Amino acid sequence: MLGVNHATSGAAAWIAVTGAMPYLTSGVYPLDPVGVVAGSFICAGAALLPDADHHSATIAQSVPILGRLTAGAVGSVAGGHRYGAHSLIAAVIVGLGAWALTLLTLTTGRLGTFSLGMMLGSAALMCFAVKARDLVNSWLTAWAIGAAFGLVLVVLAPDSVDWFPFAVVVGFVAHLAGDFLTTGGLPGLLWPIMPRPPRFLRRAPIISRIWRPSGHVALPVLGATGSVREVALGTGLALYVLIGVAHETFRWFGIHPASLL
Repeated sequence: MLGVNHATSGAAAWIAVTGAMPYLTSGVYPLDPVGVVAGSFICAGAALLPDADHHSATIAQSVPILGRLTAGAVGSVAGGHRYGAHSLIAAVIVGLGAWALTLLTLTTGRLGTFSLGMMLGSAALMCFAVKARDLVNSWLTAWAIGAAFGLVLVVLAPDSVDWFPFAVVVGFVAHLAGDFLTTGGLPGLLWPIMPRPPRFLRRAPIISRIWRPSGHVALPVLGATGSVREVALGTGLALYVLIGVAHETFRWFGIHPASLL
């Protein structure tokens, strides 16, 4: 799946889980409007993290030289693109890392004690999100927006430290779900254990497309990355995010959209 659609799917997943739109959100983890809107950006950025194993991914280009070196290191440890970094084990590790970031605090006279780690993490994820969506042209602008976002988040939503790790995991898992729906698939749920199908199943019409000889699994309803079907899904998700953010913005100002109908 393309980076832009990964970012959109992450934002859509967060709105679906935390938003208050009737019928269009689940209400599983309800948050106030600030948490829904801010979290959608964090989730969008987190949805790009699994592709840190690829040298041409959005994250790999975020910082000159260092970005590619980091992507190369992640790819080496993960065993290549769409292996370890695209597994549930990676989701757990990233979630624990996000939680550890919240423990890094700083005390100042003006802001009191706040999570410096969460602020920096949010800044980076916001930077990835706006660049993946091509909302800005340069990485310098993206980092500036990310830095401003991290600071505003600490001031306006100090409770975000509670849901930040969850947002990162939701975005990460949204990426895995997106890749599972393309022909590339995932390295299975049990990576590094990747059981391969028996030989007699490798030519079965349906099973061979779902369970690959390499051990990868997929439900390729979207086809190849960048297909018309993927673009259509990405467009639909973008519209959903737009509606969801608009709904939460109205709530932010004390207006309940349902009462306007």
